[in-house]
Amino acid sequence: MNFDLTDEQEQLRDAVRALGRRYGHDYFVARAKAGEHTTELWAEAGRLGYLGVNIPTEYGGGGGGITELAIVCEELAAAGCPLLLLVVSPAIAATVINRHGTEAQRKRFLPGFADGSLKVVFAITEPEAGSNFHRLGTVARRDGDDWLLSGRKCFISGVDEARYVLVVARTEDATTGRLKPALFVVPTDAPGLTRSKLDMEIVSPENQFLLYLDEVRLPADALVGESVDAGLPALFAGLNPERITVAAMGAGTGRYAIERASAYTANRKVWGGRSIGAHQGVSHPLAHAAVQVELARLMIYKAAALYDAGRDLEAGVSANMAKYATGEAAALAVDTAVQVHGGAGMTTEYGVATLLGAVRAGRIAPVSREMILNYVAQHVLGQEKSY
Repeated sequence: MNFDLTDEQEQLRDAVRALGRRYGHDYFVARAKAGEHTTELWAEAGRLGYLGVNIPTEYGGGGGGITELAIVCEELAAAGCPLLLLVVSPAIAATVINRHGTEAQRKRFLPGFADGSLKVVFAITEPEAGSNFHRLGTVARRDGDDWLLSGRKCFISGVDEARYVLVVARTEDATTGRLKPALFVVPTDAPGLTRSKLDMEIVSPENQFLLYLDEVRLPADALVGESVDAGLPALFAGLNPERITVAAMGAGTGRYAIERASAYTANRKVWGGRSIGAHQGVSHPLAHAAVQVELARLMIYKAAALYDAGRDLEAGVSANMAKYATGEAAALAVDTAVQVHGGAGMTTEYGVATLLGAVRAGRIAPVSREMILNYVAQHVLGQEKSY
């Protein structure tokens, strides 16, 4: 059993950390509060090959796996720049197309994922169904050789930055008449596709949207894969990478908060000559948060290793556990960092309260902590399904 990264992975971690720190949390917050995007950071990360580490080399990528992408997500977040589009574009969309797209789709899309010039976002969640694909109301039907998509999606990240959105819809099975999932690559400027921005209490350069699809016409090759039968495995292909990279981003955010808080408490002196960090009432909560973040990181990289080894069922359990553990740990780390700063913790200047909304959302999305507990109870503990 080896807990060490390879030399190449260590070099990747060091290089991404250096890039993230050149931009830093002040850059991230300034862009978010100005209603702008982290375009410069994304472009440079793409040029350096960090956005395509999980893309096969024949399409211009680094030839690595989700482990390498998790490293990129974690280190940028640890520098104060948690980029949500790393999750939806390279982790979900690129994985789906690489594993289940046609060769023509791989040649068309993967080089853009690899160099960062292409952003593809992901749309599954709906106002009524949530992320329960069994009850999705977005439907795709044949019209000659074309497809027509109609429905609504909500909490779709980064649509204003992306050229395409990967939409999960339902198609009718010709043999049974039942609806089953299928995935479609939809241009964000397609006629019939409109969007409405959601106002969120989160400091983030990535925006959230409602999407409306009104008879959006798509060519036959917009369907991911050779047929609609690719839909279900394609959908599941993106779920574990999503959970692993979201968790990695949360772990990086937790590390960033603890680092900021530790530096502050080691130097802040209020009662005589001792730092406030010398008091156990301050240092123990920070130490506890650091332990929780480190435990979560172990599960993240276990999940990533299992996924990259092709052990999908085991990776599913670990990915869900990693997402749960990191959601809790990141929220604890940021809250503790705010607390030990005192009133300064609520200011923008000290750079920790700006993360409160994001880490709280991490306990809800992309799958809630309660649904993960349901999953573990059923699939690990052998309990009867509760919903």
